[in-house]
Amino acid sequence: MFEKILIANRGEIACRVMATAQSMGIACVAVYSDADRAAKHVAMADQAVHIGGSKPAESYLRADVIVAAALACGAEAIHPGYGFLSENPDFVEAVETAGLVFIGPSASAMRAMGLKDQAKQLMQAGGVPVVPGYHGDNQEPAFLSQQAAEIGFPVLIKAVAGGGGKGMRLVTQRSDFAEALASAQAEALSGFGNGAVLIEKYITTPRHIEIQVFGDGAQAVHLFERDCSLQRRHQKVIEEAPAPGMTPEMRAAMGQAAVTAAQMIGYKGAGTVEFIVDASDGLRPDRFWFMEMNTRLQVEHPVTEAITGVDLVAWQLHVAFGAPLPLMQAALSINGHAIEARLYAEDPANDFLPATGRLSHLRLSPLARSDSAVRSGDIISPYYDPMIAKLVTHAPTRSAALKRMSRALSDCEVAGTVTNLAFLGGLVAHPEFMAGDVDTGLIARSQTLLTTLAVAPPEPWLWAQAALAAAGLTGVPNWDDGLTLWAPLQHRIDLQHRSEMRQVLLRSQAPDQHH
Repeated sequence: MFEKILIANRGEIACRVMATAQSMGIACVAVYSDADRAAKHVAMADQAVHIGGSKPAESYLRADVIVAAALACGAEAIHPGYGFLSENPDFVEAVETAGLVFIGPSASAMRAMGLKDQAKQLMQAGGVPVVPGYHGDNQEPAFLSQQAAEIGFPVLIKAVAGGGGKGMRLVTQRSDFAEALASAQAEALSGFGNGAVLIEKYITTPRHIEIQVFGDGAQAVHLFERDCSLQRRHQKVIEEAPAPGMTPEMRAAMGQAAVTAAQMIGYKGAGTVEFIVDASDGLRPDRFWFMEMNTRLQVEHPVTEAITGVDLVAWQLHVAFGAPLPLMQAALSINGHAIEARLYAEDPANDFLPATGRLSHLRLSPLARSDSAVRSGDIISPYYDPMIAKLVTHAPTRSAALKRMSRALSDCEVAGTVTNLAFLGGLVAHPEFMAGDVDTGLIARSQTLLTTLAVAPPEPWLWAQAALAAAGLTGVPNWDDGLTLWAPLQHRIDLQHRSEMRQVLLRSQAPDQHH
């Protein structure tokens, strides 16, 4: 096994990779930018190397500097995490040219799946079902408009490069197509350096169901599905596994299609094959279509780990070192149900605008697995994704996992910045979601209600709890907390919730008695 690896990433995924690697006796090297000098992943690492300025282009996207850092500190391999350089085939080649091991798929596999139009042509040739649409090279607006008309509105315009909802537009009628096309192409060119788009039929009751695959370059298996239908503007918010309403026939068909996709390109490592599913008539084996393949570990991989008992990072390390697949398909099974909620520093009432600033207080619930890279006192930087934590609950049934998630969310404490915590709480209690009746439009349909819940004024007990947290009196009491002679200790706590200011008078009579 490797003696030392470098993690070419930051945040919770860097911490996640280190946790497994260090438990296997592997030394870990962190890289960090100016903004991340005091970050948790730097503190966790056995060694840390500064690689540049705060902007990603000045640090985490500098492939040459990262490779040089790995060589200088004696690392044998590089784990890319997700985002940044994780799906950049040029980076893979630079790592291997330097004599290092890239913990992930080959550059050729990445290139095969890197552009959505080419990937869909490849999948179609291999018999994997693909959404009806145009995936060709002709990008003339008049030609694309005609293709859209032949496919039939509504259609979805999608950038062939990139992801995350950028360069994507829904068009319901032909008269709106030209303006939507120009907007999508401009956004794609700005975000990915490639303005090309494809046109697809828009599924009116869509569910986003993806299959976790894993290959060793010769064989591949799937580790079942994840339902990622709860999205806002094509960004995942809550993920779960297995998918509600999934049938054995549908799971077998989707799993085989995903394994076929992986084996067609000689895939090595962890990957995810994403499908769009027409749920208008339940889940049927003839109603799913290939969307894209993510050639990396996904953000939502913990729900798969929960239901299978597999540590996907450990598998990545073993296979990258040259070992075959640890388990074959027949040995893999589903145990219970898992749900993941993404806790962000963002304002749901203000169009989910990212929030920055110092986390004056953070307590994540012990009722959930928490993958996080921030602590009380840390700063949410404007340079990177404002994720605070991923909360994951696992239970024998979906209803039990949901109840546990609801309790875990209500048990979390975050102060110092606006978050989507109340929004998530409302979402897991939404009647349609609780019933398993999910599709990608649920949040948009319910956004007014959910954002109203997120900005509801705190109850009096919450003001009191916030005052205790601000005073540092929420943990196990010390003998000298509130110690005073002759009279109770009393002081004022100034609190703010949005524009509302309150003064709370806190009186301490004993270490565990505060009023």
